[in-house]
Amino acid sequence: MSAGTAQQSRVAVVTGGGRGFGREIARRLARRGYAVLVTDVDAASADEAAREIGAGAWSRALDVRDPDAHLATAAEASERGRVAVWVNNAGVLRTEKAWEHSDADVRLIVETNVLGVMWGSRAAIATMRTSVMGDEHVINLASMSAFGPVPGLAVYASSKHAVLGFTTSLQGDLRSARLPIRVHALCPDGADTPMVQERSDDREAAIIWSGSRLLSAQEVAERAVALLDSRQLVLALPRSRGVLVRALGLAPGIGVRLGEPLRRLGEHRRRRLPRVEE
Repeated sequence: MSAGTAQQSRVAVVTGGGRGFGREIARRLARRGYAVLVTDVDAASADEAAREIGAGAWSRALDVRDPDAHLATAAEASERGRVAVWVNNAGVLRTEKAWEHSDADVRLIVETNVLGVMWGSRAAIATMRTSVMGDEHVINLASMSAFGPVPGLAVYASSKHAVLGFTTSLQGDLRSARLPIRVHALCPDGADTPMVQERSDDREAAIIWSGSRLLSAQEVAERAVALLDSRQLVLALPRSRGVLVRALGLAPGIGVRLGEPLRRLGEHRRRRLPRVEE
């Protein structure tokens, strides 16, 4: 591939692209004309997603806890063209009281959800800054739980707090360095994805269902990709729920006291809400 062709071809990398948000985001990026590298710790699911998406998408196994693997992924993506979009979507969810998690689960959550986003963002920017065209974006999947206290999801929520803080500070670093790369934190509420459904029988997960409904992977993916046309740094989805949860974050004592009523509401709604098919 010539240097000119590489500059004209726009490449997008999606982590955790084998299912859920990641697969739907990858699909929409391909529709926008990006050559999409679908990555996942599960190589088979990444390959299946890439084949289903078509349009030049291809796959690679990636454990986001490994910084060198991110650099290798960025190098492979750069061989296909100019890396213009990098989506740090890979994440894991465990729902137990903070002291009941195994040490291995705590490490898994933090290394995947926090370090995975950091390693991915660093690899993306190292690649993008070599040929900045002004249309580069890094999208980090945070969560509505990043805004306030979420009993039952303490470790998970703290990892998403970290993603939100890292993303906003990273944009400050880019601005200071005069690099026109945009970063975004997408903070969706509970969604009907395999990751959430795997926790559907966990008592501590009930608060996920406390919203009026579960989001679908498709609508979250639509909003994620729409950020490419935006300078918005943080997007809560839905906005109305984001206003409420952010307000509780400003009054954490109230937020903590509301935790148990919200959990009970979530348990009630979990039993009654229809599930949205992906």
